[in-house]
Amino acid sequence: MKIVLIGYGKMGKEIERLALGRGHQVVAKIDVENQADLQSLSAADVDVAIEFSNPASAYGNILTCINKQIPVVCGTTGWLEKKAEVEALTKEKNSTFFYASNYSIGVNLFFRLNKMLAQLMSPQKEYDIYTNEIHHLEKKDSPSGTAITIAEGIIDAYPAKDKWVNNEIPNANEVAIWSQRESIIPGTHTVKYISKVDQIEITHEAFSREGFALGAVIAAEWVKDKKGVLGMDDMLK
Repeated sequence: MKIVLIGYGKMGKEIERLALGRGHQVVAKIDVENQADLQSLSAADVDVAIEFSNPASAYGNILTCINKQIPVVCGTTGWLEKKAEVEALTKEKNSTFFYASNYSIGVNLFFRLNKMLAQLMSPQKEYDIYTNEIHHLEKKDSPSGTAITIAEGIIDAYPAKDKWVNNEIPNANEVAIWSQRESIIPGTHTVKYISKVDQIEITHEAFSREGFALGAVIAAEWVKDKKGVLGMDDMLK
């Protein structure tokens, strides 16, 4: 499979290492200094693009791929206010867009567990909900896309909650996300239900970027010949 990497930071390099190890070819590496090179690529040159750039660049990169009929697997967060536009263009162009806030298989199982727990806890009004995310100092967006997905999962399964807030004391209808940036931590996400008498807690802790990178490569392999707006739930089914 011929891959273009869009974003060649630590994640891009880890994706490259794993993709090459699985027998794929990296035909181009697009980063800040050669952003214009993406315009010269076509679907004849590339089977799939893997986009892990930054919030300021992701939207434009994705639109370029969609317009060129290059399937794009995106893991960049912090730009999601424009996601509906991307999905609409994907359908209009009969192209391919795969998005996940987190490509780790373990995290996506955690998402499901989080929803199940929220559904079980919904009738138990004596518990307060608390979520926390910790990431490395280089992470540009806050809260993380993963933390937002967790909060939205709670909201879907817990009728008394209808929005989330970041680093704020929540109102009764809000899910609090507390975001921290520390050292080189790849990512830790925790959900707690706390009452006067006890506490229930689930946590996912990443030990390295490898799980995220491997999931992105697997998604690229899976999406290569598919069309439409897709995500991890589609792939894991």
